Amino acid sequence: PSPPAGPAYPPVVASVTAKSKAAKSRRLQRFNQRVHAAATVEEKLRLYGKLQRPKYTVYPQTFALNADRWYRSFTKTVLAGRAPEPGAEAPGSAEAPEAAKTPEPAAGAAPYLDVGELRSLTCDALLQESFYQNKKRPFLYRDQDHTPGPFLTQLVSTLAAFLSCRNPLLAASSLDLNPEVNYYWHHGEEVVVHGHRKGRVDPVRFQIDDNPHLQIRVPKQLPEVVPLESDLGDVPVIEHKPSKLPLFKKQYENKVFIGSKVADPCCYGHTQFHLLPDKLKRERFIRERLEDQIEVVYRSNGIASLFAWTAAQAMYQGFWSEADVTRPFVSQAVVTDGKYFAFFCYQLNTLALTAETNKNNPRKNICWGTDSKPLYDVVEDGNVKGFNDEVLLQLVRFLLNRPKEL
Repeated sequence: PSPPAGPAYPPVVASVTAKSKAAKSRRLQRFNQRVHAAATVEEKLRLYGKLQRPKYTVYPQTFALNADRWYRSFTKTVLAGRAPEPGAEAPGSAEAPEAAKTPEPAAGAAPYLDVGELRSLTCDALLQESFYQNKKRPFLYRDQDHTPGPFLTQLVSTLAAFLSCRNPLLAASSLDLNPEVNYYWHHGEEVVVHGHRKGRVDPVRFQIDDNPHLQIRVPKQLPEVVPLESDLGDVPVIEHKPSKLPLFKKQYENKVFIGSKVADPCCYGHTQFHLLPDKLKRERFIRERLEDQIEVVYRSNGIASLFAWTAAQAMYQGFWSEADVTRPFVSQAVVTDGKYFAFFCYQLNTLALTAETNKNNPRKNICWGTDSKPLYDVVEDGNVKGFNDEVLLQLVRFLLNRPKEL
């Protein structure tokens, strides 16, 4: 008689409910198979965040010392100097010497723009909120909601409307006011210290719950800055527990959200605008002799917020830690206190940050950024003094960024 085509008995596998390493590995394997087999992105996100355990809550706007190095470690991000110039030609290159250093304009790049007109629009928005209106005194610790917040809203909406004729992507975009952005991920491993699960090895869980002041979402993805496998530096390795930063653990809903539902056609990020709160004012750091931490606040906000937003966009496209991205995802951010502006561009190259998937993963996420610079010096007697064209031009370049085919 011929031998049977297959094995006579089913394979011996580990129990799903046991405490052994083999059982844990099998549970993880079954979970990954369920997420891979999910029919829709909504179902995949539901399964991904289904198991609730205590997780570290990461605050993009933090006064923790040197938080940017910790945030780079949690997100596997390389900080790569100055923000790159988008492919579009900088407006008013004849007026501003800094703008002359831009690369060759992309196909269909916007023609010359009048910097004087852009400056006039910006000054009008600033004077409207800080001079023409007779406002009452702000509540305690509410200065940012009093003048800088409305100014930023007015500035972005005005410039976006003005530049939409030069950038078709802006004309089709969605502008969100005070949206919610969430991202949940695993990075590294730890031993459970307390409770009935004491001694077990768990992934270190993180959650970012962000509230940018404004954000622009677009239907087409921004172009990559560098290739997917680029290595522009090293990621800080921090051996201490995140609780030493300090970060604190909470247990609540694991959420991944870009500010809109999955079915929204504007499912890609363009630019976020973050307004620093009163507790992170420059004067506070100067008064406490922590001048070196001023730029740390801007960098921490840019890195954490852009990682959360860009990674959530990638998950909306069906990628996750076990199915890494096949193309880079790029988003931009402007962090400001109403006067000083810092610009950041983030390229997400990998979502594989868990202890298992990160072992043989050479990819690194990349963040480019500038130091904060003042848009103006002071508003006196209805005049804006010391206006800085370079900051305005950088903001315009960000808004003009678009895919090369447009």
